[in-house]
Amino acid sequence: MDTVDNYKAIIRELVESIAAISPSTPEVETQKILDDENGHYLLFSVGWEKTRWVYATFVHIDVKPNGRVWLQHDGTDLKIADMMVEKGIPRNNIVIGFQAPHARVLMEEYAVE
Repeated sequence: MDTVDNYKAIIRELVESIAAISPSTPEVETQKILDDENGHYLLFSVGWEKTRWVYATFVHIDVKPNGRVWLQHDGTDLKIADMMVEKGIPRNNIVIGFQAPHARVLMEEYAVE
């Protein structure tokens, strides 16, 4: 298995495990998008909470063809970047995408792009 496919498998497993512990109710459902072909992985909440419409992504990770794993959004308290490292993805292949490029430069252990 090449690096990109390995990273996709790791991210799929990680997102599945987060989805399993994410609350879902009849009113507000936790949904997942697992797009192995294009390398997009998302968890989001959708539904009605009393009179308020809920549509919010709380995890978004992309695996790029160059082998970089972009953590686009981590709306959890789980420290997903650390979880990726524990699963075998080196920090220097992880981009903290929700940080501005000038801030990523200061995060020496992670990739900038």
